[in-house]
Amino acid sequence: MTISTGTGDGGQTCLTGGKRVSKNSLRVCAYGTIDELNSLIGVILAETKPDNISDSLRQIQNDLFNLGTDISTPGTSQPMVMTSHIERLEKWIEQVSKKLPVLREFILPGGSRSAAWLHLARTVVRRAEREVVAICAEEGDTINKLCLTYLNRLSDLFFLWARLANDSGQNDVTRSA
Repeated sequence: MTISTGTGDGGQTCLTGGKRVSKNSLRVCAYGTIDELNSLIGVILAETKPDNISDSLRQIQNDLFNLGTDISTPGTSQPMVMTSHIERLEKWIEQVSKKLPVLREFILPGGSRSAAWLHLARTVVRRAEREVVAICAEEGDTINKLCLTYLNRLSDLFFLWARLANDSGQNDVTRSA
C-alpha cells in the first residue's frame, strides 16, 4: 500500500462511493474538522485527565470515525451514527453534571492544562457542528441528522469534562465584570 497516490494533486478528493469533489467542499471541510478533533483527543489522552475519562475518549474517537463516514457518504441509507451513541453521551453528561457545582457565571477556557485542552476540543466540535449545518443548508437531507445531535451533545460533554478537570469546577476561570 502506498500513501501517495497523486490523485489529490489537482485539489480534488473522493467521497465514500467514489464521487470526486474539491478539497474545499463543505463535506471535506467537515470531515477534516472531525479528523482534527480526533487528533486533538489523542493529545488529550496524553495528558492527565479527570476521573479517568480515557476509555470514554477512546470510544468517542471510534464514534468520530463513524461520524466522518456519515459526512463523507452523501445520502447514505446505512447511517453509522445511531441513537445509542447519543444516549451514551447523555448518560456521561448526566454522570458528570452530578459531580459539579451549579454554574453561576460565565467560564473562560483555561484553568488546568487538561481543562484548556478539553475547552479547545469543545470549540473544534462547535466548528464541526457549524460545518455540518452548512452542508444541511446547502444539500438538504443528505446527512444523517443524528450527526448534528451527536456533535451538540459532545460539545456539552467536553465543557463539563473541562470543568471537572478544574477540580470539579472549583478552579474554573470566570469572566471578570
